Amino acid sequence: MLEEISIRIRDNFEVKDKIREEGLKISREIVRECRTASFALHGKDFEKAGNSIEAAGRALKKLEARFEGHADIYHAGFVEHAQQEYSEVAIVYSLLKDEGEPQNLPSPDELGVEYAAYLNGLGDVVGELRRHVLDLIREDSFEKAEVFLGIMENIHAVLMDFDYPDAITRGLRRKTDVSRSLIEKTRGDVVNSIQQKKLELAMQSLKSRL
Repeated sequence: MLEEISIRIRDNFEVKDKIREEGLKISREIVRECRTASFALHGKDFEKAGNSIEAAGRALKKLEARFEGHADIYHAGFVEHAQQEYSEVAIVYSLLKDEGEPQNLPSPDELGVEYAAYLNGLGDVVGELRRHVLDLIREDSFEKAEVFLGIMENIHAVLMDFDYPDAITRGLRRKTDVSRSLIEKTRGDVVNSIQQKKLELAMQSLKSRL
């Protein structure tokens, strides 16, 4: 009888191991597509970014379907990581494409991701927006830089509302702390750049009068 039990357990583990390997492969595909989309976004290639995001979304649905009935593997961590990456790039795409005024920011239900993964992805958006703000500063687009700084601050305010144990939010508190630090640095960069530009203009005006 013990031998029969052992065989059933082994068969179950064999199935789970196969599904896990397939899941890891799909998860890596999702992350790869998301990173491709991220690079394309900062290069303002929205068509390429959109295509990669759609590919990541299809892969995510395939991943979830493959894990149906295997919740223990589904919650092992790599699915959540893929969902975070997908949430992050989908939100950044929406923000950059509509220049900081998206008509409809994608929701976790629309993206088909867990709430904790969505919030953690949202936390990572702050870092991507900091990069965008620095690009805007280099272009002397200070008004747009201030708009995106405001979005970063709004995201942080939203994340602060979710003061729950890490077992529920999956490490959101750390990302919230990191986002606050990034916002403070970005605010300093924006303010200093605006002041520097004003000083340059004042000096140019002075020279023209001399």
